Formats: sequence, structure tokens, C-alpha cells
Amino acid sequence: PARVQSAAVCADAALRRGLEVVDGRRPSTHLRPLLAAGLAESVLSVRPAGRAEPATLQRVRVQPADSGEPASAVEVFGTYRRGRRTHAVACRVEPRPEPANGGNTTGWQVVALHIG
Repeated sequence: PARVQSAAVCADAALRRGLEVVDGRRPSTHLRPLLAAGLAESVLSVRPAGRAEPATLQRVRVQPADSGEPASAVEVFGTYRRGRRTHAVACRVEPRPEPANGGNTTGWQVVALHIG
């Protein structure tokens, strides 16, 4: 469905930017539009030990978190590589309410994130 696809696009962008922030290749301010309040700062606490190779997102899979139509939340899971090692990454994406738009949703935001 188109709604799940738009959530997947948001999640893919957030995961890629998140890995770039962890690597120090991008400032955390670039994550703020895609992540719920306070979540961007928690990404900064994840730092690879020593001189690590850059992380590259490999696979991303999405599935609706409930059976409702349209999807009210999407769960995202995938893998990324750092050197020879493969790691897991997961997040939950929910509609972002826009107060200026009468509370209607106009996009998605990551509300939970795990970088393994």
C-alpha cells in the first residue's frame, strides 16, 4: 500500500542518516525532522569503538504494526555492515501530527530506534 511505502521511505532515510550521525559523517541536527523529540540525541550515545569503518545500510524490511487500514504504525527492521560484520537495526514509524494542520498527519516520524 502507498501509505506503508511512504513510511518505508521515511524509515530508510532516517536509518541512513542515523548511521551517518553515529559515524560522525553528519550532524545530529539532520535527524531532527525525521525522529521524535529527544531521539536524535540518543543516537549520539551510539559510537563505534576505535577507528571503525563507515556503516552502510544493507537491507530494510517493513510491515504494518497493526491490521488497521490505513496503517497507523509501521515496524522496520534490517541490517547494516561495518567492515566485515553485519549488525541489526530496527525502528517504529508513526504518523506525525501537524498542529498547524488541525492535527491531521502530513508525514511520518521515527518514534523508536535500535541500532545494534
